[in-house]
Amino acid sequence: MSLDTARRVLKIEAQAIQEVLQRLDASFERAVELLIGCQGRIVVSGMGKSGLIGRKISATLSSTGTPSFFLHPAEAHHGDLGMLQRGDAMLAVSYGGETEELVGLLETLKRLEMKLVTLTGNVRSTLAEASDVALDCSVREEACSLNLAPTASTTVAMAVGDALAVALLERRGFNQHDFAALHPAGRLGKKLLRVEHLMHAGDALPRVAKETRMPDVIYEMSKKRLGMTTVVDGDGKLLGVLTDGDLRRLIEQHKGAALEMTAGQCMTAGAQTIGARELASEALNRMEKRKITSVVVVDAAQRVLGVVHLHDLWTLELI
Repeated sequence: MSLDTARRVLKIEAQAIQEVLQRLDASFERAVELLIGCQGRIVVSGMGKSGLIGRKISATLSSTGTPSFFLHPAEAHHGDLGMLQRGDAMLAVSYGGETEELVGLLETLKRLEMKLVTLTGNVRSTLAEASDVALDCSVREEACSLNLAPTASTTVAMAVGDALAVALLERRGFNQHDFAALHPAGRLGKKLLRVEHLMHAGDALPRVAKETRMPDVIYEMSKKRLGMTTVVDGDGKLLGVLTDGDLRRLIEQHKGAALEMTAGQCMTAGAQTIGARELASEALNRMEKRKITSVVVVDAAQRVLGVVHLHDLWTLELI
């Protein structure tokens, strides 16, 4: 019985989204143009369940490059109107379009010359007619068996809000680097962390000159504990790398004579490199493709800035 109910609910909500998809027209484009042209913040507002959806839409806007905050319409009438300012725009969520607390904001919006976009199920409502753009989010029925509790209608409002957020994201040219800057914490933030925040640099960077003799090379590798060292020229530019594996093969081939050689004679010329502003996930991708355990971080002139090791990514739980 419960499984049948779940299937019915999901079917109704999926169908509601399909229907709003078919109704999308030039009004959606106008809404995006209005919101992208906003010089201030996108103020999202709604009461009850619509308010909860509005909070989510506002959070999505903010996290994808469109400054936004949620304004509770009832609290607005008790002092929070001071949060609004010229240059802002409002995105109202109201299925019936007659929510008293929202309608009561219209005079203030007009006074501040704020644009208004409304997500509503009634395009002939007071809010819709007062809006610069009203998006039709109506549904044939709620998924609630009583056809009362907001279910399909809130699903549609959230989906249309997501569509607006993503359309704005694309219009702004918002990319993964911008996303990383706004999501520094948690697993998502870790995946989007930049290489410069992970790399072993300064005194922790294994680095030798090409003239360095092998005993000193081994000491540098042991001291820095990354299983490798970079080999650089006098300007700090990357010439090559030496790894634990290179050392083993060197000793097998040359025996004790290997200790008389220099880093320049033993190194593997070049190395897999990455820029400091690249993402940690890209560093991992390069290591997996090359089947290596570290990448060298360089600047535009190929000067060595640091090293990122596979263990650093293990620590972030990216693997």
